[in-house]
Amino acid sequence: MKKEDCFYLGTLVGKFSFKGALLAKLESDDLQQYNQLESVFVETPTGLIPFFIEKCQLHKSSLLRIKFEGIDSEADAEQLLKKDLYLPLSILPPLTGKQFYFHEVVGFDVYDTQKGYIGSLTRINDKGPQPLFEINHNGTEVLAPLHDDFIEQIDRKNQKIHLRLPDGLLDLFLA
Repeated sequence: MKKEDCFYLGTLVGKFSFKGALLAKLESDDLQQYNQLESVFVETPTGLIPFFIEKCQLHKSSLLRIKFEGIDSEADAEQLLKKDLYLPLSILPPLTGKQFYFHEVVGFDVYDTQKGYIGSLTRINDKGPQPLFEINHNGTEVLAPLHDDFIEQIDRKNQKIHLRLPDGLLDLFLA
């Protein structure tokens, strides 16, 4: 499986037991939907490798406890720590309206209701406290908050995002 055909699910962040169980921090608002996974792809230096899941359950509020087949000791689990997890894009249900997957909108043209065309969406930065659209405007990086109140429309057919950004925000980047 190629990484381009997958979406990032999360990272293995800790060991849970001496029997090889691991804790994964998932990039999802709804961990329940991943409670019944049969397998995941683990990123290694040589590419994505499928790992089959023996047992999977929620751990506290933000982690998933995973026991992989064939990972039966603390030493085995140690080798997987800090590795990223991926799943095939094909398992994602399609979203409609203003809901979208981050990977789905990269490359879309971004428009503001007042300023018009801003540029092309290069990525969504979700590493800080507020996710941001990163938009390329003729070589200048424009950052716009990813917030439901600012999104007017997601036009999947024409690959466009229409935003209503606060007055003056774009002037910070385009002045």
